[in-house]
Amino acid sequence: MPSATPLWNPDDTTRIFLPDFRNLPGQKVLVVDDDPLTREHLSMLVQAAGFEVLTAESGREAMSTLRRDYCPIVLSDWQMPDMDGVELCKAIRAESFPGYVYVLLLTARDAHQDIVHGLDAGADDYLTKRVTEAELMARLRAAKRIVSLEQSLRESVEEKRRQATTDALTGANNRLYFDKHLVRELKRTRRFGGSLSVLLLDIDRFKSINDRYGHGIGDEVLVQFAERLRTALPRDYDWSARIGGEEFAVVLPQTDMQGAMIVAEKLRQSIASLPIRTESGNLNVTVSIGVAVADAATLLPKTTVDDIVELADRGLYKSKKDGRNRVTAMAAA
Repeated sequence: MPSATPLWNPDDTTRIFLPDFRNLPGQKVLVVDDDPLTREHLSMLVQAAGFEVLTAESGREAMSTLRRDYCPIVLSDWQMPDMDGVELCKAIRAESFPGYVYVLLLTARDAHQDIVHGLDAGADDYLTKRVTEAELMARLRAAKRIVSLEQSLRESVEEKRRQATTDALTGANNRLYFDKHLVRELKRTRRFGGSLSVLLLDIDRFKSINDRYGHGIGDEVLVQFAERLRTALPRDYDWSARIGGEEFAVVLPQTDMQGAMIVAEKLRQSIASLPIRTESGNLNVTVSIGVAVADAATLLPKTTVDDIVELADRGLYKSKKDGRNRVTAMAAA
C-alpha cells in the first residue's frame, strides 16, 4: 500500500511505495513550485508513477515551458513569486494550446473561499499540502483519464470534420471543402490584393473508360489522377479538390493569369505524358482544363465565387469543344 505520510516532509527518508503504473501510456506533467526541495520531491513521486515530468519554479516559467513543450497536466503550487498559481490558471485558460490543460493546485490554504477562488480561476482540482502520496497519485490518474478522454474526443471531432470535407474514394478535398474554402480565398484576395486563379479539370472520355473496363478501373484512374494533382502543385498553399464525377478543381492563391496558365499546362502535360497503371494495364489519359482569374484591382463588389467558377467552366467547355487535352483561359467581361 502507498505511504500515508503527508507529502511535505522532506526529512522523512522512509521508502516510498507507489502503485505500478508503468504499463500505462506516459503523459507529461509540469510540476510548478518555487521551493526546490518540494519541486524535486513532487517530481520524484510523479515520475515514479510513470509520468514524464517537466519542472518550473514560477508561473511565468511554467507558461514559457507550456508554449515550448505542451503538457496536458499541470501540478502547481498556489503561493509563488512573480505569478502565483491562481494567476497561472488564468493565463493558461486565456491561451490556446494543442489540447486541454488539466490544472491541479496545491496549497496550504483550505478555507472554502480559497477553494472556490482557485476553481473559479480555472483550476480543475484542488489539493491541500496535507494530502498523502496515495491521494495525489489517485488525483493524477483521474487527471490522466480526463485528459485522455478530451484528446480522444478532439481526435474524433477532427476525424469527422476531415471525413465531411474529404472525398471518400480519392482522399482529395471534396465539393464541400471547395465551396467553403474558395469563399475564404476570394475574401482574402479582396482584402489583401493580388490575384486568385481557379482551374477546372475534366478527365477526357472518362465515360468510355468506365464502359470498356468497368467502374473499378475508373476508380483507379480517379485515385491516381487526384494524387498526381496533389504532387504536381508548385506551392504548399495551392490546393485541389474533386468536385464531382471526373471533374476536379485547382485553386492557386496569389496567382495571375500568366502564372495560372503555366501551372495548368504543366498539369496537362503531367497527366498526358505518363500512362496511368491499372489492373487492366496502362491507360493513356488526358485532361481538359479551363482557367479563370479574379484580380483584386478589377473585382466588382457583386462578383461571387460562382461567377469565377462559371468563367472557368466556360473555359473547360471550350477546351472540350476544341478537341480536348488542352487549356483555355477565360477573361472576365
